[in-house]
Amino acid sequence: MMARKIKPWLLLAPILLLSAACTGAKEPVATPATQATGNAKPVATTTNHPAPIEALEARGLEVLGTFDAPSGLTGYAGLAGTDPVSVYLTSDGQHALVGSLLDAQGNDVGADAIRKLVIKPVSERTWSKLQDAAWVQDGKTTAPRTVYAFSDPNCPYCNLFWEAARPWVDAGKVQLRHVMVGVIRADSANKAAAILTASSPEQALTSNERNFANGGIKPVATVSAKVRADLNANELLMLELGFQGTPGILFLDEDGNVQRRSGMPQPADLTTVLGPR
Repeated sequence: MMARKIKPWLLLAPILLLSAACTGAKEPVATPATQATGNAKPVATTTNHPAPIEALEARGLEVLGTFDAPSGLTGYAGLAGTDPVSVYLTSDGQHALVGSLLDAQGNDVGADAIRKLVIKPVSERTWSKLQDAAWVQDGKTTAPRTVYAFSDPNCPYCNLFWEAARPWVDAGKVQLRHVMVGVIRADSANKAAAILTASSPEQALTSNERNFANGGIKPVATVSAKVRADLNANELLMLELGFQGTPGILFLDEDGNVQRRSGMPQPADLTTVLGPR
């Protein structure tokens, strides 16, 4: 698997106690916070948060909404990198607890809020970004299931995934969308450009995969500015979504939420990723 060095996302311990004295420079909040109360629809709230929440935001937490919590606590739902996080602010506004809050029956009291305020909207946001990326269609447009894969033309694990997916793709059950990147070898970008600029990118991709053992597709001599920009945007999206190697695979589960697989899935996991064979 291809590996790249990137700046680590915020790492939060399962339980972290912060005091109001630990505040720092506040990072801008990307989206307006919302509030969930019971079955009520989320409503817009201010993004000016108490000091412990701002301290977490300064460390990379993205707050997406608030929710009611027991024992005088206020719940905050957010993201640490690509991971959903629950934060509980004490009633005096001076401390924040990060992690799962369990009731007497062992239920996570923030689970519903995380699904409503984080998992669902972030899944929709992620899927929209993937749709707008520079990808190569692999399979029928009428296929009922779509799977995205960040792919490098020189990646052997991408080639293995392409091969493993043939029964689903050939049967018209799955359309793969290869989000092309050029990061593994010096000629990866030139090969990706050869695929993206071919008269039939799907046929060019197929040729690369079928002849992978013999070097794959012939790289173009020069990568155009347009294709270079597309490849750079795809790589940034790959890193944003938490992938440090290829293939980075994304698909929708039965609830319509985005699920990820980093690297070539295990054989037993293929039906989860690609659906029933």
